[in-house]
Amino acid sequence: MKAEYINPFLESARIVIEQVANIRPTTGQLGVKDVKFVEKYIWIQIGMTGQMEGDIVFGLAEDVALKMVSAMMGGFVITEMDDMGKSAISELGNMISGNASTMLFNQGVRVDITPPKLVQSATAAGFVPKRALTIPLIMDSIGELDIQVLIT
Repeated sequence: MKAEYINPFLESARIVIEQVANIRPTTGQLGVKDVKFVEKYIWIQIGMTGQMEGDIVFGLAEDVALKMVSAMMGGFVITEMDDMGKSAISELGNMISGNASTMLFNQGVRVDITPPKLVQSATAAGFVPKRALTIPLIMDSIGELDIQVLIT
């Protein structure tokens, strides 16, 4: 797995979060770990095809996702992850991935992304733990967004 695969997603996430939530996230420590779905977490899974095959998975604790959606809604406080909240957080993953795929294209890497799949339960996901390149984005007053790149 090449570390440079995560850079477009990291840069895109910083740009998109700053635009939609008016927060400038900072970067945590890059690492490789087994990605396992855990309960009380929201996962946005986006598939990639083309010159890069695999998945990008964005993970947020449920309370962080609620704060993020609230920030995206201009500060309107969201207390439960209803259909509107699920749509907003899915669109966040879609915007980050779409921008990242454009950055990759500009670097000569052709990729297509699948629509986001929102997963709230590890068992419902049918996800098998895999090794991934991972990096957290720390958002002041909101929490962390984990970006995991599972590229084969």
